[in-house]
Amino acid sequence: QVQLVESGGGLVQAGGSLRLSCAASGRTFSSSAMGWFRQAPGKEREFVAAIRWGGGTLTGAADSVKGRFSISRDNAKNTVYLQMNSLKPEDTALYYCAAMLSWYGRRWDALSDYDYWGQGTQVTVSS
Repeated sequence: QVQLVESGGGLVQAGGSLRLSCAASGRTFSSSAMGWFRQAPGKEREFVAAIRWGGGTLTGAADSVKGRFSISRDNAKNTVYLQMNSLKPEDTALYYCAAMLSWYGRRWDALSDYDYWGQGTQVTVSS
């Protein structure tokens, strides 16, 4: 079993920055992926960014956040971060962390391919 705990959300003005953290406990994986998704009121949950490791480390992000958001991982702390810069009001959402047992044969931007989810952390960007 894996537990994911997000933190770092809050209220920020447009143009500001936040860093979200996702601490994983329980099982650890040599080849896995973790991602961030978000869900705004009345909208579907959408992919934000992901990081994959095992056979090299790769990262990816949705077009809507490329150049503004970046994802990273601290192996020693078993924690994944989402650095969010130049925040816009449309970035307002509940942000979820998710983890895969293994990335083989899976898509990191697909909700259904993730095995574990956190409870979410709220990000609100004021104009």
